[in-house]
Amino acid sequence: MEISTTSNIVKIEGNIKSISHFQEIKTTLDLLINSHKEIVIELKDSISITSSVLGYFNKLILKDKIKIYLRVGDSKLISLLSDLNLSHALNVKKI
Repeated sequence: MEISTTSNIVKIEGNIKSISHFQEIKTTLDLLINSHKEIVIELKDSISITSSVLGYFNKLILKDKIKIYLRVGDSKLISLLSDLNLSHALNVKKI
């Protein structure tokens, strides 16, 4: 997995599948929320997302009042997020 940022846009390439990936995503977003209240996260080709990452996204939305726009490339991941009733909260859209 690789992460890059430009302003308030976070691009994540590869699958999100381990605790180290969660830590890397959390560290990256923790730096951004100091200067941005809206963050765009692009999951270009990930086919999965860990529950710890989803929990962290929910914490950002509910506690820190950060608006997240999740842009997803994989249709199955979009379906999973919909099944978990997270599409609206995460503002999920297809890339």
